[in-house]
Amino acid sequence: MAGTGVTGMRRGFPGLSAHLQTVLEQQPYSGHVFIFRGRGGDIVKCLRFDGDGLRLLAKRLEKGSFVWPKARSGTVSPSRAQLSMLLEGIDWRRVERTWTPEIAM
Repeated sequence: MAGTGVTGMRRGFPGLSAHLQTVLEQQPYSGHVFIFRGRGGDIVKCLRFDGDGLRLLAKRLEKGSFVWPKARSGTVSPSRAQLSMLLEGIDWRRVERTWTPEIAM
């Protein structure tokens, strides 16, 4: 689940967990992966409860920015493929095949 809008990247476990509960009305211990994007679009943080505790992953792109889903509400739920591409810095909205079969055999 990705939070729409911008999140302060100075936040750690307590700040992101509080944001989930108060603003997004989600439970940080639900087992979902929650993704937050910084103002510049080149940093994301992921928060997930794995059964023993919360994990926090931060990723910064050296070039470009993360393509963020647009939504009307406070959260969006990308597919696993979209999430994978988002975290790799790939524009998941315009993915094209590298080749097209010409003749079926």
